[in-house]
Amino acid sequence: MGLELVTAFVGIALQEGASVAAIPPAAAGAIGVGLAGLGAGIAERGIGAAAMGAIAEDRDLFGTGIILTVIPETIVILAIVGLIIAAVI
Repeated sequence: MGLELVTAFVGIALQEGASVAAIPPAAAGAIGVGLAGLGAGIAERGIGAAAMGAIAEDRDLFGTGIILTVIPETIVILAIVGLIIAAVI
């Protein structure tokens, strides 16, 4: 079901058979960065809660909790870097 939905969306977005895409490249890049941000936010929700619980029990886990909370943000940074590289090329 999910793969069929993605295939249908890509077919509509690229307007198969047409010479021009329905979504401009900048908009497609913005959608990609936005979805990466949404995914990172969802991941941070669980990680942040677990990290705060661990820090409440043992203050020595503060550094580990911060590092684990920041890891999902690297996904957004990589998406932005990819967008910049795509815009340059």
